Amino acid sequence: MATTETGTSGKQPELKRVMGPGLLLLFIIGDILGTGIYALTGQVAAEVGGVVWLPFLIAFCVALLTAFSYLELVTKYPQAAGAALYTHKAFGIHFLTFIVAFAVMSSGITSAATASRAFAANFSGGLGIDMGEAGVIGVAVLFIALVAAINFRGVGESVKLNVVLTVIELSGLLLIIAIGIWAIGNGQGDVSRIWTFVPPEGSSGVFWPVIAATTLAFFAMVGFEDSVNMAEECKKPSDIFPKVLLGGLLITGAIYMLVSISAITLVSAEDLGEGETPLLKVVQAGAPGFPISIFGLITMLAVANSALINMMMASRLLYGMGREGVIPAILGKVHSSRQTPYIAIIFTTVLAIALITLAGGVPELGGTTALLLLCVFAVVNIAVLVLRKDTVEHKHFRTPTIVPILGAITCAFLAGPWTGREPVQYFIAACLIGLGVVLWLATLGIMRRTEKAAD
Repeated sequence: MATTETGTSGKQPELKRVMGPGLLLLFIIGDILGTGIYALTGQVAAEVGGVVWLPFLIAFCVALLTAFSYLELVTKYPQAAGAALYTHKAFGIHFLTFIVAFAVMSSGITSAATASRAFAANFSGGLGIDMGEAGVIGVAVLFIALVAAINFRGVGESVKLNVVLTVIELSGLLLIIAIGIWAIGNGQGDVSRIWTFVPPEGSSGVFWPVIAATTLAFFAMVGFEDSVNMAEECKKPSDIFPKVLLGGLLITGAIYMLVSISAITLVSAEDLGEGETPLLKVVQAGAPGFPISIFGLITMLAVANSALINMMMASRLLYGMGREGVIPAILGKVHSSRQTPYIAIIFTTVLAIALITLAGGVPELGGTTALLLLCVFAVVNIAVLVLRKDTVEHKHFRTPTIVPILGAITCAFLAGPWTGREPVQYFIAACLIGLGVVLWLATLGIMRRTEKAAD
């Protein structure tokens, strides 16, 4: 398939290397920040109570293990295509490579659907209008349709746009931190909550509720893996990636910890867990004079960025698979005037709308995104160990062997049903991957009929 072989077969024109460490850092931070922390903080609090920061800390540690594996692979093979490329190089099984690529594509759609639900909920909360479930779904569907229209017009990734949206995303989270610091300094809120563990009704013990919350919090840490697709557009990627990727993760991890502490100090876990706009409640509690509509706008722009990036990634990945003949070729068609993969855009948009209307809210969709990527990360960690036998001429980052082993174990563990993950997440993931398998089999059937006709 295109995403696995273009870097190794034939002489291809090189992409322009325009990203230095500063722009790469902003790209990584901007890709990680967004829907997860803005929309899921309350759901995490509902699982563990006041120690809402703990699942984010654990999720950060798990993501860090996998980040080390990605660092070895991206500095060893500084090419675009990410997980699909590494899977193909390590195992050479086309069907496995396809499943990994389709899982990454599906995670983009579920992530965009999550962002759309969060956008609609914050639109309602920011305007102070109770639109009800039907209204939220309607706004979310209109929003994803707008994203599709922008995608169709051919708006590509823009470094300048990424910088602007990253600053907007950061401003909202820094505002939450500032409100928390100001409130604590003035004796407002309840700091003692940050040490209070309150499990959901019917749960006992600490371990499993924290693990269940971590499976949700992990959605907030994903995004760093997208940066490896920028390797061919970075200056000296083998040199800059280690420090920049780890620095980006540390910065976002620290921001998430401070945001979660500020949130639980000002709003009880019970109140945070209600609805899909937890940080709006924090602003209302800590800075009632601050225009809530402005923070609602910040949140909407933050999640809109996530939706657009993910839908563009998903449609282009589907387009690539269609062009390489691993799924029906019609999905690889390009519009004659807009020069965009319009069939793939329509297909991914229809899937996103179906998820928005049928699959549930932010926890279900965000949890499915995390589930799909945890499975992909487990494969990537194993690929690091398999590819140790493959040597390259240039110097590259080498992670300690124990790290990918721990990464594979922790990712596989967090993907399992024993974590308390909602069954609907497995159902959604299975439906999406099942659709991919159907497309794969349909393509094989078409190819065999074509070969017989030729004979």
